[in-house]
Amino acid sequence: MAQTACNNSPSLCDQQYNNITQLGAHDSPFVRDDSTHWSTSGNQFYNSTVQLQAGVRLLTAQVHRTNTTSSGQWHLCHTSCDLLDAGKMSDWLGEVKTFLDNNVNEIVTILLVNSDNADASDLAGEYQEAGIESYAYVPSTKSASNEWPTLSGLISNGTRLMNFVASMDDNSAAPYLMDEFTYVFENSYENTALTNFSCAADRPSSVSGETSEAANSGMMPLMNHFLYENQAFGIQTPDVGNLTTTNSVGNQTGSLGQSARECESAYGRRPSFLLVDFFNVGPALETVDQMNGVTDAVGRASVPNEVLSETSAAGLLPRVGSWTLGVVAVSVTYALCS
Repeated sequence: MAQTACNNSPSLCDQQYNNITQLGAHDSPFVRDDSTHWSTSGNQFYNSTVQLQAGVRLLTAQVHRTNTTSSGQWHLCHTSCDLLDAGKMSDWLGEVKTFLDNNVNEIVTILLVNSDNADASDLAGEYQEAGIESYAYVPSTKSASNEWPTLSGLISNGTRLMNFVASMDDNSAAPYLMDEFTYVFENSYENTALTNFSCAADRPSSVSGETSEAANSGMMPLMNHFLYENQAFGIQTPDVGNLTTTNSVGNQTGSLGQSARECESAYGRRPSFLLVDFFNVGPALETVDQMNGVTDAVGRASVPNEVLSETSAAGLLPRVGSWTLGVVAVSVTYALCS
């Protein structure tokens, strides 16, 4: 009988959730393809379903209210719903639910940037509408800890959806919505050059500049590893030109593999999450497998070539971006809501 695989590998089943490295898709629902007219606000070439099927296990998104009144819907929007609107939050959560329904040994993590200060009951309503709430894990403590369940334990308990919110001061209405910066620390994210990447703790402010303290606190390290490119009007857009280096497993300065190894040394442990743009380039999963010591990955779907290939993207995006910039000029600073 074939051995059970957890998050695509039999060797991960007995590992605690906080002790493995997971690939994250930065701004997962914000896609740069035909459906968005090749928007320069898009951080991924493929949608969240394709990301999950290919092996991504952390999805990040920005939550916004479509207008300032209480009647506004909760949508996933990049910086502003006038800039790039990926639709209702509940619809996107429904996509994640479909994946969990069809992949019973997979654990998915969601990280929501709470851009318009939704309260726990607001977000819980979206989870309930999507019918995904029953998958959500509820932590045993509201503090950083090294005591997390194993992947097989999460699977056995049916709690295969981890949910973090930046930020969520009061989650009493939905205890499964975990305040990110209680459990996770991040390095800096607003980088514009391959030499900018650093392992130093940046967020939350309580551990900023205190990397050893953060790493020893029980908080899980999230390693932001994506570049911005400066455009006219002070706008920053994802840097596509350096992607083959940024997402590479190699040893060159600024590569995902090199930075992950440096951060592992700095933290005394593997980063829990590697967050990247355009996840399929690299492919970034090679570094995750290297961090986890995985050589037996199974069940990952290939990225569909008919949607977009790396070669066509690299040639097409700069041309498209030249006329899309006029649309995104309404954004003051792209990176502020990362």
